[in-house]
Amino acid sequence: MNADELSVATFNLYNLNLPGGPMYQDADGWSTEEYAAKVAWSARLLRELAPGVLGVQELWHADALAEVVTQAGMDEDYELLAAPATGARIVCGALVRRDLLVPDSARWIEDFPDDLRLTSSGEDPQTPEIDVGIRGFSRPVLRFEIAPREDEPPTAVYVCHFKSKAPTQIWREGWYNADRDRYKPHTTAIGAALSTIRRTAEAAALRVILTTETKGTVTPVIVLGDVNDGQHSNTLNILTEQPRYLVGESRGGGDIALYTAQTLQQYRDTRDVYYTHVYQDLRESLDHVLVSEQFYDHSYRRRWLFDGLVIYNDHLNTEDHKTDGTADHGIVLVRFTHDPA
Repeated sequence: MNADELSVATFNLYNLNLPGGPMYQDADGWSTEEYAAKVAWSARLLRELAPGVLGVQELWHADALAEVVTQAGMDEDYELLAAPATGARIVCGALVRRDLLVPDSARWIEDFPDDLRLTSSGEDPQTPEIDVGIRGFSRPVLRFEIAPREDEPPTAVYVCHFKSKAPTQIWREGWYNADRDRYKPHTTAIGAALSTIRRTAEAAALRVILTTETKGTVTPVIVLGDVNDGQHSNTLNILTEQPRYLVGESRGGGDIALYTAQTLQQYRDTRDVYYTHVYQDLRESLDHVLVSEQFYDHSYRRRWLFDGLVIYNDHLNTEDHKTDGTADHGIVLVRFTHDPA
């Protein structure tokens, strides 16, 4: 095919599982009514968005996502990438237009790359040594390829979901219970630090994978995901390599850099109204679409022109996502037009 337009989206499904399937400490899972509401709402959004690629997070069971596609009446349109989603754990998945997907290209990455080392003896005598022993992603990263055009190289797409900001639950740890009175006052601080360390390590691990993919190549890359951190966070800085955003007629582009669709949109907006998550009245942008220089307007190696970003987040104004079937994250949709530099 030789498509002139390409749309991609990221969607945290808010624990999409079959009814009665256990999730975390919830042994009963969704009721039949709650599940029906989730499927109906998700199907309506899928019909409305109809993206070429939809990366999803918090998927428990592939059959549940398949039912969303069926209820949307789009079985003939999409290929479902969700093989590891058997109800035992949450995974990243995707829906991909059948004419876009490169066959047999999907794989899930569980282990950190060997090239990642998070150890340091310190930069000076005042800096204590550090050694982070995390060796895998808490949610396996999905990688697959799409081929929107025959005259362009295939695009590598990654779908990720990093550790949340919620403090790690340390009350199960042996060291905690061995001296509960000592550690209990610091549960939140220690738990939040552990979550941040894990999320940062996951960002670094994916960055190493992305650098290997892009350095010295012309491979276009798209990253879709709930990274559980904001546009200017260290998590995003690690993932993107912090490229310079150009204006006017300036031209450039970074070989291994990624550009946030949020920033591309902000250059066109008069004010920032971008948020994908609300917690205790704090509006944040946790869900992101990141693209390589082949999708950056000012790149010498541009193949696709940014054509706008839309956030579907009205449902975040409701309180009870469990009853009404909505999700607790906004959906980010980004469009591109084929327009080589």
